[in-house]
Amino acid sequence: MENFRDRRQELGAFLRARREKVSPADAGLVATGRRRTPGLRREEVAQLAGVGVTWYTWLEQGRAKGVSEQVLDAVARVLRMSEAERHHMLVLAERTPAKPAPPMALRPEHVFLLEQMLPWPAAVQTEAYEIVASNRAYRFLFADLDAYPPDDRNCAWLMFTDPVWRGSLVEEELVLPEIAARLRARQAEHHEEPRWRALVERLREGSEEFRGYWDRHEVADDQPRLRRYRSPRAGLITVHFQSLWLDPALGSRLIVLVPADAESRERLQRSAALLEAAPAWTAREDAIDALAG
Repeated sequence: MENFRDRRQELGAFLRARREKVSPADAGLVATGRRRTPGLRREEVAQLAGVGVTWYTWLEQGRAKGVSEQVLDAVARVLRMSEAERHHMLVLAERTPAKPAPPMALRPEHVFLLEQMLPWPAAVQTEAYEIVASNRAYRFLFADLDAYPPDDRNCAWLMFTDPVWRGSLVEEELVLPEIAARLRARQAEHHEEPRWRALVERLREGSEEFRGYWDRHEVADDQPRLRRYRSPRAGLITVHFQSLWLDPALGSRLIVLVPADAESRERLQRSAALLEAAPAWTAREDAIDALAG
């Protein structure tokens, strides 16, 4: 089971994974002779970053302490890291403070937004993919979300383990690794939080596929994506998947599925018209209690 407390070991594993993805040609080197490992060698990374080979070896082995941000930036440049990957590295190196995981919170303005998004599917979600509340278009998009136990109302869990949600993915080979990569990027900032540890451990135990993606040590950002789903109610839809901050301090996001073409718009509108008798929005009981309080 993964040790969430050993940050240096996690940093070393991440750097090794990144190093194996950078070819000598990518780094401006001429490959000579047979190479026993994919990507760059440790001594090549050390040379290009301007650090000692022994020290860089210690860094990958989780033995280096007090790593400066300047040195990490040099390593990030050599390993051609994206901004999301660089930020992840700095978090693992404890150069960016970890964030506590706040309790799930639902506010009146969140409810207002969910109602205003109709007929488009929308939900309030935490950084850990927990669905706090949803409007009726989102609630019934794949199956009745409220029929699932509260602990299962998590997009990552449902996409990896629930046949209905998993079956909604037209391009699962793109979506599933991205979910794992986004979750890994966010988890690094919450490594001491029991809720986060429990979620990742549950996913690793419940899905061999998730475990494989997780062990790649890939991270991803939250840029809008074009997604295609097969909804049992609406049919095949193409949407812009938007993830918008509601309150960064609370980790609250509004996710909205905006139709990307006229056919998807008509299908979502037709589906929404059949659901008008249902409440405009629903939420987890603990979130409703917080709203009432």
